[in-house]
Amino acid sequence: MLNEVADGVWVRQSEWVWSNTTVVRGDDGLVVVDPGIHGAELDALADDLDRLGIPVVAGFSTHPHWDHLLWHPRFGDVPRYATAANARIAGEARERAQAMAKETAPDIPLEPIARLTPLPADGTPIPGEIIEHDAHAVGHAAVLLADRGVLIAGDLLSDVLIPLLDPRRDEQPDAYQAVLDRLEKTAEHVDVLIPGHGEVAEGREIAARFAVDRAYLDALRRGEDPEDERWGKRK
Repeated sequence: MLNEVADGVWVRQSEWVWSNTTVVRGDDGLVVVDPGIHGAELDALADDLDRLGIPVVAGFSTHPHWDHLLWHPRFGDVPRYATAANARIAGEARERAQAMAKETAPDIPLEPIARLTPLPADGTPIPGEIIEHDAHAVGHAAVLLADRGVLIAGDLLSDVLIPLLDPRRDEQPDAYQAVLDRLEKTAEHVDVLIPGHGEVAEGREIAARFAVDRAYLDALRRGEDPEDERWGKRK
């Protein structure tokens, strides 16, 4: 079920890798961020949205990995926004994303996967500030809802996943660390942090999320095997 974590901000967690769907109430209606994962969960999410009695006016994808590119017809035929890089990459890899989704969650609608619209250059229809960066994936975006003290972090700052670096790209983990620096400054006045996977962080736990990710990256830079028990730890 949807849990309200701040005024007009709800989170629903999937059983698959503790994936979080975030729903944000804007001026015109609801924006659904990264819905997932299994068909029954998407149906239950649609039921939750119906109970809110507020129309869905848009979707948003934080980055171009298949589990963040999903949708369901019951959410409505509305624009699903993303950064320009995310929309391009997701479109180019749409068939691969569909294949991965079919393998993991065969009961979900495949046709809507990766049907994204680049955010307009003259202003965003998504509530809050879009913070684009390339940590974890090119075209990744966090969403800062400053008026509600919320940061939607995408696949960063999880309590269950290590920082997952892109092995195809240079300058990591330093580039990832630079993004953490940027987001930490943004999060100074945030009360709630919503990761793509894992538990929502509040209060002092937010600083702890940054600290554990920094420790992991520091160990990698030293050429050490990080002492980190989160899921996905390299073997």
